[in-house]
Amino acid sequence: MDIQKEINEIQGFKNLELLAKQVVEGFISGLHKSPFHGFSAEFAEHKIYNQGESTKHIDWKLFAKTDKLYTKRYEEETNLRCHLIVDNSSSMHYPNVKDFSINSLNKISFSALACAAIMNLLKRQRDAVGLSIYSNEYEYYSAEKGSERHHQKLLGKLNDTLIDKRKDVGTKTFTYLHEIADKIKRRSMVFLFTDMFQSDAEAERLFEALQHLKYNKHEVVLFHVYDQEKEINFDFTNRPKRFVDVETGEHINLYAENIKENYEAAVKSYFNELKLRCGQYRIKYVPVDIQGSFNSILTTYLIERQNFG
Repeated sequence: MDIQKEINEIQGFKNLELLAKQVVEGFISGLHKSPFHGFSAEFAEHKIYNQGESTKHIDWKLFAKTDKLYTKRYEEETNLRCHLIVDNSSSMHYPNVKDFSINSLNKISFSALACAAIMNLLKRQRDAVGLSIYSNEYEYYSAEKGSERHHQKLLGKLNDTLIDKRKDVGTKTFTYLHEIADKIKRRSMVFLFTDMFQSDAEAERLFEALQHLKYNKHEVVLFHVYDQEKEINFDFTNRPKRFVDVETGEHINLYAENIKENYEAAVKSYFNELKLRCGQYRIKYVPVDIQGSFNSILTTYLIERQNFG
């Protein structure tokens, strides 16, 4: 009963779609002041209508508001397809968060909002998006579509992933990546959000699965999400603490300061190895701190979209 009460208290984002839109609009605004200004041409922008031009792209809604004629640019249909994949294991629900907002995120909510922001960009460009969610089972799959109804369905599913308080739920990334590779029939951009918590043996099988996606001609981006303060810097008070593996329940008691130096060295080595392996397999590797901005994710999307052909 107590567990159910706690689940009921977790409501997810109040409005994931609106929050994603705000993230994207802030990002687009920043593009005009950055070296990536050229990429802003990807978005539907407006210019004053000139006499004699085709009226096909006039924005009549904007005309109703301003009484001036503007045409939309870069609004043509495209054939781009994108499949978003989210790891929903217990470790992705770290740290514990009840009230989700842009300033209060854990790994799973950061990933959900990042996916929603990418979906917003895809929607603006009339591209198709699909979604897979997995942990130790294949929890959800939806093929790539571009309709508004489909878009809303995926937003709802992303929000639902935050509500379930998960305990001792592991991950089988390599298993379900193979299944996803078999399901995606047309060449797509594939974005994977995961914290990469697995054993060495599982990591080897993971790269085999990523190769499967590459073999099928998909462009693959691995967004490695983590909490910089706790999981990288190991910033804990120097008091005896019990550290628990949320996926297996195993635990160890120790003083953080006693292992901090060795821990940081091991994590740095692991990140370098991941980057190297991804480079070998021509997989885009993007490490992302959940306490940071979404700019690296959205910039990666723009670059990959430009190169997708």
